[in-house]
Amino acid sequence: CTCYSGQCYFSSFVGGNSGNRGRCKQPCRKRYSYDREGFEEPAYALSLSDLCVGEDIQKYVDAGVVSFKIEGRMRRAEYVSAAVRYYRELLSGGENKEEAFSALRRTYNRGNYTKGLAFGQDKRFLSRLVQGHLGERVGTVKVINGKYSVASAYCPTNGDAFKILREGKEVGGAVFAAQERRGFTILSKTRLKNGDGVFLTTDVRGNERLLEGENRRPISVSLRFAVGERAVATCGDVTVFSENPVSEANSRPLTEAEAKEAFCKIDGLPLDVAFDRVEILGEVFLPKSQLNAFRRSFYQSLWQRLTRVENYGYSYEPLLPLSLVGKNRKTAVMSEDFSGIEADVAVLKSLDFSAELPSSFLNGKFEKYLYIPPFVRGSDEQRLLALAKKNGLDGVYAGNFGTLFAAKECGLQVFAGTGFNLTNALSVAELLSLGGVSYYAISKELDEREQAALSSDCAFSLSSGAIKLMELCYCPFGKSCGSCDKKRCYRLADENGRKFPVYRYLGADGDCRFEVYNCANLVGEGANGCGQLLDLTGIEEKEKAFAARGDVTWQKKLYENYTSGHTKNSVL
Repeated sequence: CTCYSGQCYFSSFVGGNSGNRGRCKQPCRKRYSYDREGFEEPAYALSLSDLCVGEDIQKYVDAGVVSFKIEGRMRRAEYVSAAVRYYRELLSGGENKEEAFSALRRTYNRGNYTKGLAFGQDKRFLSRLVQGHLGERVGTVKVINGKYSVASAYCPTNGDAFKILREGKEVGGAVFAAQERRGFTILSKTRLKNGDGVFLTTDVRGNERLLEGENRRPISVSLRFAVGERAVATCGDVTVFSENPVSEANSRPLTEAEAKEAFCKIDGLPLDVAFDRVEILGEVFLPKSQLNAFRRSFYQSLWQRLTRVENYGYSYEPLLPLSLVGKNRKTAVMSEDFSGIEADVAVLKSLDFSAELPSSFLNGKFEKYLYIPPFVRGSDEQRLLALAKKNGLDGVYAGNFGTLFAAKECGLQVFAGTGFNLTNALSVAELLSLGGVSYYAISKELDEREQAALSSDCAFSLSSGAIKLMELCYCPFGKSCGSCDKKRCYRLADENGRKFPVYRYLGADGDCRFEVYNCANLVGEGANGCGQLLDLTGIEEKEKAFAARGDVTWQKKLYENYTSGHTKNSVL
């Protein structure tokens, strides 16, 4: 995920479907441009390459990791097979790791893979030029007499498909046409040029090989056929009888080979059948239709037994939500500067974690909280907590439970922010039961009615101002620090012309972190019974925005683009 999971509201506010509720519309896979030199062209600016740590997996093993997750739920069986084989080769010290990695690239590969952040952000972290399966490069186009020839050691087969890249960008697709002496020819609806890269995305023979090794469960079956009795099939504790008794044969009796042949048909089940014993007592006869019905009944019962999940009983006590009482009439403001602002509660969002706190904040006549992002390095969190304690602040504004517990250890109160995504009374009650929470902000994905149901004397709802959508976990410019213009704010423009502010902050060690905000500011008065929380991040006319906190008409005049967010319609 391009954003810290659980802290992404891009799909929610732009597309109406919440990623926090499993309905992400994946806006990060669309094309965007930045207002920074070298990044003006539309590209997949938020789309991450696929993760593959490769041979560095041994470093995880050395660190004590004993179990690895391989993605498979949203991928084809060929991909799962290739990924398992590749890592099995690496972990067992096999000699076919290059061949296994080649098979993995051909099954699914977005951006030639990244090793993620565990080993530092690499150059392939983002897949800016290609969206979707890239495949493996197998050759280069050469136009000869109107035909597209590819010099390659790879031998394609019918059904193989290719992706064509030009200067790193996808320009079209192609299919296998014919074999040549030193390569092959392809057909494409796109007009190809000399030098275009040819990437294999569907390897028919390779996929067949990956699916060859079917995993079957071995079973041992016993059969008994006796004249005048019902036939019996047994496996473990499963015993099934034929519907009718076995009769005596008039001419051609049932043989052991015929009985085994019938029960070797497993109706598509992943079973490997062996026979413990087959008893045929007398010259028995069972019509073929009845024998097949007997077999089907047996395997149906056996499979139900093998796949049965035991239902365990659990004892529990009903969760009773805490009674939320009172109304909050306070105003809380989040900003990096508090000149001219007279709020009840101030949340300072520092631009530089290594800097001292500004006087406009320290000298203000309001409760003071220091903003700590939902995800920070340990060094940054400790620095911010130390600053809050040193300056005698009332507490910190936290985005998750980790900061809550760290703040409690430092003796600081916590303003639980929108990052907690509080959506019901049970979650609010659980939070408050932990102690140390002076205020909480209700999820910004609820409508006014739902927010009002969670109101109390310490509740706030985001009422107006900026709407944070994403907390990026990387540098969107590929850590090109030498040529960076180091602007405070960039604009991320989508294909519809909407511009999303991207703010840059400095960590205590000088590293940058980035946050993406909505293209339109929030307008509203807040939920009934809740205090108003204004996010003035990036808003130049802060005093006007603060003064307009209870006047939607004035807010709409103040903001170039505005939205009521989810306050009128709850999120899907």
